[in-house]
Amino acid sequence: MEPILFDSKSNSDHRGTVSFTNNLNLSKVVRTYKVKNKQVKTVRAWHGHKIEEKWISVEDGEFLVCAVYIEDFDNPNKNQEIYKFNMTPDSGILYIPKKYANGAMNLTENNTVRYYSSLPLEESINDDYRFESDFWNPWAELNPNLYE
Repeated sequence: MEPILFDSKSNSDHRGTVSFTNNLNLSKVVRTYKVKNKQVKTVRAWHGHKIEEKWISVEDGEFLVCAVYIEDFDNPNKNQEIYKFNMTPDSGILYIPKKYANGAMNLTENNTVRYYSSLPLEESINDDYRFESDFWNPWAELNPNLYE
């Protein structure tokens, strides 16, 4: 299974706007957290899970959100395809399946991204795989000075 971006839509009238993602099922979600970066182009990557699934929603600003499938967590493939999503609050919600690592870089000063998780924190800790932020490096395209 690959990452899926569930589109959001909206309706507006004289009272304001209602945004919705009606084709999304969040029944597996057991917790949520949000991240706000202090500086533009801050990279938070790579965080992988064998069991845990994630959903990602940008609440404010713009982010480059990426995901990489990991077949072997002890010896990941550096040439693996990188799924890239430029996301704003209007983009929808991105689903990251299990066996993927994900990362994000904010492209704006005002920024907030919310993560939804399928595992409680106690279980997630035992399913936590971290890789260097430049192991796969889609960030260099937008931030060439980051890894000099």
